[in-house]
Amino acid sequence: MQPKLNKMNSIRAVLFDLDGTLLDTVSDLAYALNRVCKEQGRPELPISAIRQIASLGSRAMLKLALGLGENDKNFNVIREYFLALYEEHLADSTRFFPNVEIVLAHLDANNIPWGIVTNKLTRHTLALLKALHIDHRPACVICGDSLPTYKPDPEPIRYACQLLQQHPAHCIYVGDAVTDVTASKAAGAKSLVALYGYIHADDDPFTWQADGYIHDSIEIIHWLAQFPLHEPT
Repeated sequence: MQPKLNKMNSIRAVLFDLDGTLLDTVSDLAYALNRVCKEQGRPELPISAIRQIASLGSRAMLKLALGLGENDKNFNVIREYFLALYEEHLADSTRFFPNVEIVLAHLDANNIPWGIVTNKLTRHTLALLKALHIDHRPACVICGDSLPTYKPDPEPIRYACQLLQQHPAHCIYVGDAVTDVTASKAAGAKSLVALYGYIHADDDPFTWQADGYIHDSIEIIHWLAQFPLHEPT
């Protein structure tokens, strides 16, 4: 879908969500979650079910798999065990989504800074980026525990824009959840929805009123081409 923005706008930086946008992490998340299910005497879940909520984080996954809420007396212990299991296996099967590496190379070649804003914990995010040998490439990495707040609060995106020395209006945030769109719009950034990501079958992302929607990450390059890299004089 073509962007719904004035041609006079310029794009100077790109921010990405991590799980479901840059990286396909669901297989490793599913391994850890199903280990917990097995040890708790619960049936394992198919990856297709986990995929639909993977972007919502560990709390949502544990609720789906075990029926556990945050008020359950065992929740914190089981969640920490799940997170520790995931940490041991977070790069076993995780890969870039198709064409993401081409997009990142395009951004680098055109001196367009890019960063990551994720609700994933810092310890998992940095370990994963290091395992995939891209820890040196993002201009900024903001995680779910980097600040007192996390998405859908807009502050992480605002802070990322500050680190990139760009006004939010000149930044795009690419994500696959309604929280991503909510946060980016509140921050004043443009929003793209990665329809290839972890979107629940019951969700209609076109009701999120993002600035654009993409079926393949390569479309980010085409989307950027709609706008000048600098404000016209």
